[in-house]
Amino acid sequence: MNETNSLSDIARIIYCLRDQRVILDKDLAKAYGVETRALNQAIKRNQDRFPADFQFELTREEILGMSQTVISLGKLKFSKQVRAFTEHGALMAATVLNSPRAVAMSVYIVRAFVKMREDLAANAAILKRLAEIDKALLLHDAGLRDIYQKLRPLLVPPPMPAKPEIGFHVREESVPYRAGKRTSLP
Repeated sequence: MNETNSLSDIARIIYCLRDQRVILDKDLAKAYGVETRALNQAIKRNQDRFPADFQFELTREEILGMSQTVISLGKLKFSKQVRAFTEHGALMAATVLNSPRAVAMSVYIVRAFVKMREDLAANAAILKRLAEIDKALLLHDAGLRDIYQKLRPLLVPPPMPAKPEIGFHVREESVPYRAGKRTSLP
């Protein structure tokens, strides 16, 4: 089996429930090459090997929520009992089943969980760096806003010159009107 294919295939069947990464019993049984019924029977026979942090049963609301949000789990809503296995529970299920395929697949399942954990750590580092960049940008933003406020008066266009008047205008000096002597004409 190609390791990259099976890691990506297994990563697709790992869900987040109750703030934990889990694999549902039907998916785990399919990966281990057994029926879901056989897996659940083996779990019941070895209940002491599966504490609450290894596996838990989903509530009816969780089953309905999963079946509505994940398209491939449409038939899940008709299930009466669904178990979810954490990374350690999936590994313990392989030891309980004791089949060669279960032992081989448990390695891939553990690697898929580890890869997901590494991806989450990488994402956390990226988010931390983005937060630092955002903080620096906010500081620069305040400085740029200050500079903009100071440059704003310089950006205002000069006032428009007065429009020249249309038409012909003669400017004459004002002549005082006087009443003077009349001269007679010859």
